Amino acid sequence: MTKHRREFLAALGATATVGLAGCTGGSALGDSNEMPGVAGETLTLTTTTSTYDTGLLDELNAPFEEMYGVTVDSVAQGTGAALETARNGDSDVVMVHARSLEDEFMREGYGVNRRDIMFNDFVVVGPEDDPVGIGGVGSATEAFSTIADQGATFVSRGDNSGTHTKELAIWGAAGVEPSGDWYRETGQGMGEVLNVANESGGYTLSDRGTYLSQRSEISLVIHVQGPIEGGPELLANPYGILAVNPAAHDNVNYDLAMAYIGYITSPEGQRRIEEYTANGEQLFYPEALSEDPDFQQYVPEGWSGNSTDG
Repeated sequence: MTKHRREFLAALGATATVGLAGCTGGSALGDSNEMPGVAGETLTLTTTTSTYDTGLLDELNAPFEEMYGVTVDSVAQGTGAALETARNGDSDVVMVHARSLEDEFMREGYGVNRRDIMFNDFVVVGPEDDPVGIGGVGSATEAFSTIADQGATFVSRGDNSGTHTKELAIWGAAGVEPSGDWYRETGQGMGEVLNVANESGGYTLSDRGTYLSQRSEISLVIHVQGPIEGGPELLANPYGILAVNPAAHDNVNYDLAMAYIGYITSPEGQRRIEEYTANGEQLFYPEALSEDPDFQQYVPEGWSGNSTDG
């Protein structure tokens, strides 16, 4: 790391700590006694079902609750529903994994201070005997095309979640509009969809974390890998966290939301994400701390702050 980069990151960290302390009235990671009025409060977090189904939320939230003397009320929904709850002013902070929906939320003025927090990837799973032969194709679009052409059962979230959004993008890239008896939309979370696919002998798209956490209870296997195991980048699955804009809803607990974002993106929060496992497998990979930070994480993708005025 260059001297200038070290100085920059040190300055950035100091600014963030001062800013958070200014919001909370105490140390960024101090105990609740240093934050007058915080102890006893409740933070409402709306989040994707994958963070709940894998057990990650319990691992992350318990230390934060103890640290500040607060309660985190976690509402697990598909990404679309989680963001809609926040649009209605019924959430303080949102942790989701569909960048296009996050960007729309920010452009509408409902979300602020977005941060990258972690990633894993998506995988295409199905029966071990792989009746349509998608194993080893290495392409999600080819796998989806084959499933559609042969009318094999495909179980969809069908709930405007991050996984459903990715699934639709893959169908679009494959030039397929899925419909018919072979295509089953459940409107359920990832864990339930895996159970349905397992019972019906069908295929589905899953985030790797939820699949690994349930692998010992189902007979589905991975037929198309994501980029973590050398698969296509199309199956990448980044997660972000956003505070609900207090200018849009003055009832939101913005200070506590920012304290939570600070905790999740801190070395402590990132360490807990990295060390969290299920069935001996790492489920998520931390992304908030980097020697080469992506500043596009704070704003909608493609946004430019360059003014055309003279």
